[in-house]
Amino acid sequence: MTQMNVESFNLDHTKVKAPYIRLVGVTEGDKGDKIYKYDIRVKQPNQEHMDMPALHSLEHLMAENSRNHHDRIIDIGPMGCQTGFYLAVLNDDSYENILQVVENTLKDVLNATEVPACNEVQCGFAASHSLEGAQELARELLNKRNEWTEVF
Repeated sequence: MTQMNVESFNLDHTKVKAPYIRLVGVTEGDKGDKIYKYDIRVKQPNQEHMDMPALHSLEHLMAENSRNHHDRIIDIGPMGCQTGFYLAVLNDDSYENILQVVENTLKDVLNATEVPACNEVQCGFAASHSLEGAQELARELLNKRNEWTEVF
């Protein structure tokens, strides 16, 4: 396989075992700050994917609630393949801490009564949401919490 510029294009998606959370890479800035990028894989690549309304709502819920558990979250965004999310954090090299942040955030999702920013003013596709779908995804992930560290 030819080496690609995008890290995930170099990952053999036929060998991974979802769900998992893995460190994708670390980018160091000119002043020494480091951005840690994680792959939060929810569904098995090329076999399953998240439905868009559930994925979209889980993104909103995780983006909003994760910041209650970590003050250096840069971004949480969905993968185009709809099998997971990328999480970027600043200056936190503790994998265990990130696992705990994700766990706590998913527990928040289970307790949510609405999807944050689910309206036409704050969201670009407000009609495409499912709180119940997001909660089911969170439940599935939490039920397999003991598997998150096993990528292959």
